[in-house]
Amino acid sequence: MDDIALPTPRLDVRDLRVVLALAAAGTTARAAAALHLTQPAVSRALLAAEERLGTQLFDRTPRGLVPTPAGQELVAGATRILVELGDLEHRVRAPVAPSIRLRLVCECYTAYHWLPSALVTLRKSLPGLHLSLAVEHTQDPVPALVAGELDVALLTTSTVPRAGLETRPLFSDEIIFVVAASHPLASRRALTREDLREHTLLTGQTPAAESHWFMTQVFGRERPRLRVERLPLTEALLDVARAGLGVAVLSEWISTPHLGKGDLVVKRLASGPLRRPWRMAWRKEVGDAALRLLAALESTVPRGLMAG
Repeated sequence: MDDIALPTPRLDVRDLRVVLALAAAGTTARAAAALHLTQPAVSRALLAAEERLGTQLFDRTPRGLVPTPAGQELVAGATRILVELGDLEHRVRAPVAPSIRLRLVCECYTAYHWLPSALVTLRKSLPGLHLSLAVEHTQDPVPALVAGELDVALLTTSTVPRAGLETRPLFSDEIIFVVAASHPLASRRALTREDLREHTLLTGQTPAAESHWFMTQVFGRERPRLRVERLPLTEALLDVARAGLGVAVLSEWISTPHLGKGDLVVKRLASGPLRRPWRMAWRKEVGDAALRLLAALESTVPRGLMAG
């Protein structure tokens, strides 16, 4: 019988665990504590992995370790590989998968445009996992996680305490500005902060943390008085913008299907793209199920969104 040619990976499970710990912790010291290793051991493991792959996995910055594009790719794939390996081991030991229930919420309502279709895929790939949406915690999910009223949350800008909770980057989307083709700003190449001060901004029912993030990203330490109208539906936001009554502020991945008629124009800030990070946070008690959910969600992220 001919030998079967099998791939020979340059990394092993320990390497993947180190990379994931570094991505989550941001420093070798915190990653070492999470892995119950010494800091020099973690540093050596990272350098060895980078040498074997022939590429840099993390940028060393004053803020800590930040995954490079190659590192982001490895982090996303490593989660999936470790989950699949764990599932394989579990099926070998106990072929009948136990039923697991998770209470899930999204900090931003825009995710509910994507999540239902993702859940269909999840049910097929994770038959033993049952999810329930706790939408009543949408506006303030982190306290609900800490209190045990939730198991998992998809977050944008909220601060997550380290004690008792785990987090992992999921993807990032871009916040854009949409105006009517007849609006005075439609002819501008890009928008300035002064443009946003002078015109009514149309937004959804955003949590306080996300509003704070937007103000900080756009205006820095300034806190100008803006004219803001809050509307509950994406369609309502775009209809009001279409009527020339303001500047809609929303995610590109949500607005794109509505922009094909030519009556709305997309604008961005002159200072550069306004990218909003998404993370998944979960209680440590549901770690195994949460990692399985994370791996499945990563495989259903809409095209055009940046991983990590």
